[in-house]
Amino acid sequence: MNTTNDRIIIGIDPGTNVMGYGVLRIVGNTPELMTLGVIQLNKFESHYLRLRRIFERVLGLIEQYLPDEMAIEAPFFGKNVQSMLKLGRAQGVAMAAALSRDIPITEYAPLKIKMSITGNGSASKEQVAAMLQRILHIPDENMPPLLDATDGLAAALCHFYQTNRPHLEKSYNSWRDFINKNPDKVSSGKKSDPK
Repeated sequence: MNTTNDRIIIGIDPGTNVMGYGVLRIVGNTPELMTLGVIQLNKFESHYLRLRRIFERVLGLIEQYLPDEMAIEAPFFGKNVQSMLKLGRAQGVAMAAALSRDIPITEYAPLKIKMSITGNGSASKEQVAAMLQRILHIPDENMPPLLDATDGLAAALCHFYQTNRPHLEKSYNSWRDFINKNPDKVSSGKKSDPK
């Protein structure tokens, strides 16, 4: 087993009423579910109390599971300005919790996450949840009733897929670029004249 890839990724789906999260352990090249769930925020009247709760709960998850990295869904545009502001604050507070523990953060657009998990950027939350259940072998009884949890888990799995690709030593933009970077691998077409 390759232990150099072993790491823990926490994924966050930010929200101001419900925030979803999922934690994956990567063993070698295999993602394994550690936990997933939601942080319920609607019992708090004040938006500021909700932000404090997000910070405390995300910090608690970090201290419990000790993730090496955080993947977080970027807010998508199209809602009203007030909703976007609140969602951005919720995301920022979750990020601040990770930053306070020196955990690197990567943001992913919802389309990128859906595409990474299902191959379809316009997949429904239900389709994402079903695919996660299949990929991670999650028993039916362990599937959460709220899809915010699977959205958080999807962010973590997307990050695993994006960072686990084999890296090419060199990349090329065109044949000309390849030739310029590899002159020793290119024949001039002239035959050498043996003397």
